[in-house]
Amino acid sequence: MFLGEYIYKLDEKKRLAIPVKFRKLLEKKAVITRGLDNCLFLYPAKEWQKLAKRLSQLPLSQSDARGFVRIMLAGAMEVDFDNLGRILIPDYLKNYAGLNKNAVVAGLYNRIEIWDEDKWQGYKEKTEKEAGDIAERLKELGI
Repeated sequence: MFLGEYIYKLDEKKRLAIPVKFRKLLEKKAVITRGLDNCLFLYPAKEWQKLAKRLSQLPLSQSDARGFVRIMLAGAMEVDFDNLGRILIPDYLKNYAGLNKNAVVAGLYNRIEIWDEDKWQGYKEKTEKEAGDIAERLKELGI
């Protein structure tokens, strides 16, 4: 399981280090794609296969389903790790997430999110202020 948040520099060649303990769980291959809230999602290959299968079963007749599938699947790319545990972030994903100098690599159970550090800090501050209200709304989901 992926937990915690780490700050790494995105180098001039658009490579980003992934924490060692995350790399062990990702094994040799991972898939990176557009995430929600202008971050990137990084999945272990097995988790990605499960998600992709579920996405492929969404109804083509619903425009929201088609749009979401396009965002997630068309934006996806397999990534390999170099000898230093870095992955290459393609330009289109770097631009989508607005990644600049520092990136936050955050573990979220079955996936990793990659955020521009400033956007992550803003998102966290906003969400932390609303935590009570969010918890109330989640009650409806049985949480």
